[in-house]
Amino acid sequence: MQQGSPRATTSPGTTPPSPSASASVVAEDGYAPGLRRRQVQMIAVGGAIGTGLFLGAGERLHKAGPSLVVVFAVTGLFAFFIARAMGELVMHRPSSGSFVSYSRELLGGEKAAYLAGWIYFLHWICSGIAEITAVAVYLHYWSAFRDIPQWTLALVALLVVLGANMISVRWFGEFEFWFSVIKVAAIVAFLAIGCWLLASRHPIQGEAGGPRLITDHGGMLPHGFVAAIVITQGVVFSYAAIEMVGITAGETHDPRKVIPKAINSVSWRIVVFYVCSVLLLVLLLPWTAYSGAESPFVTLMSKVGIPGADGIMNFVVLTAALSSCNSGLYSTGRTLRSMGLAGSAPRFTTKMNRRHVPFGGILLTASCYLAGIVLNYLVPDRAFSIVLNFSAITMIGTWAMIMLCQLALRHRVRTGRAPDPGFRLPGAPFTSYLTLAFLLLVVVLMACDGDIGTWTVACTPLIALGLCAGWYAVRGRVNALAGDRKSARVPDQRDDAGA
Repeated sequence: MQQGSPRATTSPGTTPPSPSASASVVAEDGYAPGLRRRQVQMIAVGGAIGTGLFLGAGERLHKAGPSLVVVFAVTGLFAFFIARAMGELVMHRPSSGSFVSYSRELLGGEKAAYLAGWIYFLHWICSGIAEITAVAVYLHYWSAFRDIPQWTLALVALLVVLGANMISVRWFGEFEFWFSVIKVAAIVAFLAIGCWLLASRHPIQGEAGGPRLITDHGGMLPHGFVAAIVITQGVVFSYAAIEMVGITAGETHDPRKVIPKAINSVSWRIVVFYVCSVLLLVLLLPWTAYSGAESPFVTLMSKVGIPGADGIMNFVVLTAALSSCNSGLYSTGRTLRSMGLAGSAPRFTTKMNRRHVPFGGILLTASCYLAGIVLNYLVPDRAFSIVLNFSAITMIGTWAMIMLCQLALRHRVRTGRAPDPGFRLPGAPFTSYLTLAFLLLVVVLMACDGDIGTWTVACTPLIALGLCAGWYAVRGRVNALAGDRKSARVPDQRDDAGA
């Protein structure tokens, strides 16, 4: 550790890893526990409510109809398994380096950490581009912004979230807290209004809502079972960032108490926010009324007749997109610092400012987001769909790494090489293997998409070649730093993303 570097503040309840693990853990200094319980809880509740639900649901409804409700429920179950697996890892050892650090410790060292880190980075690059693209789409809803090019609006969105992340973790937490409050309040209000419209039989465009809107328009499977299965790969994107709460562990007060409560909230969030919302959409308006051109929530509210309701909902979904992009900069900044300290990312990604913000990694991510600005300039009509698919496949890779880490940890616990974290994935290891099988199915479905999804999967070998070339370029430095840690065997208290 460099002399004079900021000293880490250890969260109450955090215990050091076992001596056998200390050599595979990168020391974490420099972070301050600036996130409060209310912020972490709200990030957990609202963190994954983004464009996948607010914008992507419109296109999915158009393609598969009411069967989207079931797809959201099934996919949500596996998302919950992933969140619980992440929670088990966090309780083993809270870390801002998150699954990059866990991959290093549990999956065979530096190669696994390198792979996990760069896959996650690629995921957030694609996801962030999708979010800033969505911001531009939402702003074009208002006539005042329609003459402004989509790429210009996307650039402004990037600058806003970049500023929020560069100030301090407390500012990030406060921004994300209020972003999440707006999203959650809007969904709750939508559910309340929707239930009232349904119960009162209030007509929308001359038709009262109810199951008849489903049965009269082709039933639950208007385009067949295959169409419902195929859209699963798009629905997966809706649950992106569900692992975010685990990354906040290294900067959270009392993570062993706060994180389990936050993760357990995921189950009811999935049922209420996702499944019930989409169910109301198809019960209040024929599914044929929705499209990918605008948020289905805006479509519905514009037809209800409540003055200004569509504009308010559009503002909410705009907030959701900014929130998700904000989270992406936060998480990649910490992940890149973890990788930089291990030698697998550029040295400047380890830099922190006096407010304990890893600005090097954040700036690298923001500069990559500029590729999204170019994409919005070249193909504004297809930009969202292109990055959505690339984001989905890299996210699947990230989730697979989380599940593999959880399986490795469970094996160590069974063989007495690690203490039981006391917070387990229900049904493991069966649910762990079932989740991995589900993720593989999603990749197969993407390959059979016949459009952008097929090309995305076809490009996967090129991504793999790039990652392999990158590993051979950095492995000398990575192995040298790993050797230094092994010889020093300095125990670490909170892990990696730091110092």
